[in-house]
Amino acid sequence: MQTLTLDQVATLAGLEPKPGKVLGRPAVSRVSGLDDATPDALVFAQDELSLAAALASKASIILAPPALVQGQPAEKDPRVLAVEVPKYTFALAARELRSESGLGIHATAFVDEMAKWGRRLRVGACAVVEADVIMGDDVTIGPGAKVLRGVEIGSRVIIQAGAVLGSTGFGYVRNRATGEYVLFPQQGRLVIEDDVEIGANTTIDRGALGETRIGQGTKIDNLVQVGHNCRIGKNVVIASQVGISGSCVIEDGAILAGQVGLGDHVTIGRGVILGGQGGVYPGKTVKGEGEMFAGTPAEPVRDFLKTMAKVRRLK
Repeated sequence: MQTLTLDQVATLAGLEPKPGKVLGRPAVSRVSGLDDATPDALVFAQDELSLAAALASKASIILAPPALVQGQPAEKDPRVLAVEVPKYTFALAARELRSESGLGIHATAFVDEMAKWGRRLRVGACAVVEADVIMGDDVTIGPGAKVLRGVEIGSRVIIQAGAVLGSTGFGYVRNRATGEYVLFPQQGRLVIEDDVEIGANTTIDRGALGETRIGQGTKIDNLVQVGHNCRIGKNVVIASQVGISGSCVIEDGAILAGQVGLGDHVTIGRGVILGGQGGVYPGKTVKGEGEMFAGTPAEPVRDFLKTMAKVRRLK
């Protein structure tokens, strides 16, 4: 069982261990909420009320902001560790505590003998990993997920249950005389960079002739569709039910809220925020780092609100 001392949690938070704050043995083996904290648990507090509840609990490690701790009675409690963003350190600790759990390939999973992987692989029940798949260290593939031929996955990637990676893209060529559609070759690859997380039942298509790429640190929610030849940058956040057509570019740090829809060949600029149910027509570009856009076609949210106000006045 993986455990963490207070000093180890401090190290995760980028702090130097402090004298008098050392626990003589491993302190925690799990993270928990305040209501069910036991001596094996780490908890966090963000305000005075939650800190009081944490101090009254049986938790062995308590994370709290410096402003709540310094010069207060909590500063003398050996369980308390002052960190700038308790919730973030809490998440780091949770990741560390689960790092050794569930290792191995489930008996009902299929991993092709031509696949390659690094250390500490986890493959859940009924998952499938096809030939020529390459995976780095600490990859987790959830139950029922499918990783199809030729997909490349970096390290510390999490693929939730039911996701499908490397599926055939939706690309057809039409015979104008007969109306017949013929599948354009979908023989490219899909590259998932390090520290990406992919939600349940999300589908990401391989490239047609080139590649589809998901950048480092990007987080994709459940029920998302990413079409062929898309290039998604680093630390992008994509919420549930987003649909991204083929050949789109989403630059670093962009955020797509729930049910956003992008036509093909759309570019979403660095740091752009697209509000829920926003839409961008094919071939369009949306830029403005840190700016929020809403509506269909997407426009700056201040303009969208003015438009909505005008529409309401027409009633």
